[in-house]
This record gives sequence, structure tokens and C-alpha cells, in this order.
Amino acid sequence: MSATVSFDVPSPSGPRTVTVAYARVGAGEPLLLLHGIGHHRQAWDPVVDILATERDVIAVDLPGFGESPALPDGLSHDLATVVPALGGLCEALEIERPHVAGNSLGGLLALELGREKLVRSVTALSPAGFWSPVERRYAFGILLAMRHAAQRMPLSMVERLAQSPAGRAALTSTIYARPGRRSPEAVVAETLALRNAAGFAETLRAGTDVLFTDDVPGVPVTVAWGTRDRLLVRRQGVRAKHIIPAARLVRLPGCGHVPMNDDPALVARVILDGSR
Repeated sequence: MSATVSFDVPSPSGPRTVTVAYARVGAGEPLLLLHGIGHHRQAWDPVVDILATERDVIAVDLPGFGESPALPDGLSHDLATVVPALGGLCEALEIERPHVAGNSLGGLLALELGREKLVRSVTALSPAGFWSPVERRYAFGILLAMRHAAQRMPLSMVERLAQSPAGRAALTSTIYARPGRRSPEAVVAETLALRNAAGFAETLRAGTDVLFTDDVPGVPVTVAWGTRDRLLVRRQGVRAKHIIPAARLVRLPGCGHVPMNDDPALVARVILDGSR
């Protein structure tokens, strides 16, 4: 069920009210799902029903993405703000230390939540923050190009391209290894989500200085990487394993940067195994 929740987050000039959109389904231990930059919670649709057989699944539109408005004045779209805001979201939903799974930016946020001991387990799918300077510039360049293309294309062109497998590949092959599996409606919706993401520019700027360098002790961590990730290349997973030695490093054969679409059964199994 889709809903919104509002809660206060501290700022230097006093509390600010943050509103977050989310969808919740299933039963069991709570599992928070966090998408990547420029995406929306529907990125998780291919795996939600599988996860919901064992978990109380909460798929979140991060602040400034999807249906969640940008953070109010006085709050920045950076880790120092968004991580506590996600903690506030859990309090508002009366969720105590959920499991968390995140992809890309969401994977980085999931690891930060683990480091703050706000969650009971972390599954990070191609998480940001394990890049070299060259790899970061490459990824940011691709993201900016995708954003500019989404902003320039008329809706009619997006809808026309989404009707064919070749057109869906043109729109989404950077993030999906199997873009033809995505429905035309989903491709149109996520292109519009990228176009309209109010938090995109500030989030990307904040990411310039991000580098994940600390362990995540005391929390079970799974790091999974698609073998066909064209945005954050898979050698970054090896770096993640060096930084978080106790993490379980999982290979996702044939999957791209957003693997939930490419192999839903495998990704769901990895998440459920990581949260047991």
C-alpha cells in the first residue's frame, strides 16, 4: 500500500519536517528497501512480492526522488542528513532496527545505517562509495548524461521508445543487463522519475567527496555485484570486501547495476539469505 509519513529532523536552525513516500506489503521482520540516485521505489517491484512472503517490506522513495519531496531548507541531500532522516522514518513507522537492502546510493545508505547500528542486517547491491577517483568521474558522467537525456526527450518520444525492446535498451541499458524484461510502463515511469528528481543535483554534488573507508562491525553485511554492471564496475566489490572483511561478497551472474530487474529470484534470495 502506498502512503506518506512526515516527521521532524534536527537542523542547525531548528527542526524541519521531512515527508517520505513509501509502499508497505508483507509480514514478518521489517525490511527497508532503498533505491539508487535518480530512481524510485518501483525499482524494487520485481522482487517485492517474493520478499513479502517472509518480510514486512517497506520500499522507500528517498527524499527528493520518486514521490518524496526534496528536503526542506536547512537540510542537505548528503549522508550526514539522509541517514538520520531514515532513522527518523523508522521511528515514525514504529520499526525498530529493520533489515535493510539498498542499491547503488541506497546500498551506500544501507551500509551507513549499519555502521550507525540502526539496522539488524545490511544487503548492499552495487553500493556507491568504493570507487577510485577515475571510476567516480566515469559514473557521475554517465549519470549526468542520463539525466540530461531524460530532461530533453519529449514524453511522446519516451513512450514510443519504451514500446520496443530496442527502445527500452536505448533508455535503460546503462543500468539493466536485460532491459527488454522491463515493462514499457515501468521504463516510462523511471525515465520521468529521473527527469523530475528534485534531489538529483544536490545528491550528486554531495557524492563527490564520498569514499567508504570504515568497517561495519557487529552487523551482518552482504555485498552483491552484477557481473555486467556498466556503471560501478565489479572490481569495486573486491574493495568493499577488503574494507568490510566479514562481509559476504556475492556475484550476480548476468546482472547489471540495478539487478532486481535482471534476475529477481536470485536477488530476492540474496536479500533473504542476508537477513536471516
